[in-house]
Amino acid sequence: MLSKRIIVCLDVRAGMTTKGIKFEGNIDIGDPVEMAVKYYEEGADELVFYDITASHEKRNIVIDVVNAVAENIFIPFSVGGGLRTLKDMEAVLQAGAEKISVNTAAVLNPELIRQGAGAFGTQCIVLGMDVKKVPARSDIASHYEVVINGGRTYTGIDALEWAKRAEDMGAGEICLNSIDADGTTLGYELALTSMISERVSIPVIASGGAGKPEHLRDVFVEAGADAALIASMVHYGEYRLAEIKKYLAAEGISVRCV
Repeated sequence: MLSKRIIVCLDVRAGMTTKGIKFEGNIDIGDPVEMAVKYYEEGADELVFYDITASHEKRNIVIDVVNAVAENIFIPFSVGGGLRTLKDMEAVLQAGAEKISVNTAAVLNPELIRQGAGAFGTQCIVLGMDVKKVPARSDIASHYEVVINGGRTYTGIDALEWAKRAEDMGAGEICLNSIDADGTTLGYELALTSMISERVSIPVIASGGAGKPEHLRDVFVEAGADAALIASMVHYGEYRLAEIKKYLAAEGISVRCV
């Protein structure tokens, strides 16, 4: 049985780690390099770094922060935000990241997924999906719509169809973020995660809503996620990674030891 991964997310804005609720009301909470080292030392399986305003501001990612984080940790490290070209992807990989997360740019130019997978391998390409539940309508049969530009722009794209298309084009895994659950600490969006996990064969990372270890158990056992992204529950000191992993192991879930 493959171990379930616990991935700590660092949302970064203007060089500082930030956190909001449902993509709003963000506050700065610390230095991303210091926080990355802390979580690496505490036993995170992977880290994700998102420059959350790069796409909206139509600028490149803050590469010096990426480089500084990569120099100080020795676990897989994914980077997203403002990556629009193969050159952008290459720069992030050269700065030390192992994976590239594409979100807005992939929706606007789906060929970017195929190009990235061809150039760097499918294992490098993570499809980031920000998704919101919407009323039923003909073009969104799943009731879940893809939203881009940091939650600002609705696309009219069905989340399920986009996940399947991205897999076909070479995405190696999907980081599935529920805007409705993001930052609430009330639990992951299980219905959404289950729907995507059942329809694609690549790993699915659940994101948005983790507030206690039971939420990770639920998304692994009930929704079939391969990994869980966490932020608030560790950023604010409510839980430590060793405590989370100990709970999951006691529940019979295979996790990597701290």
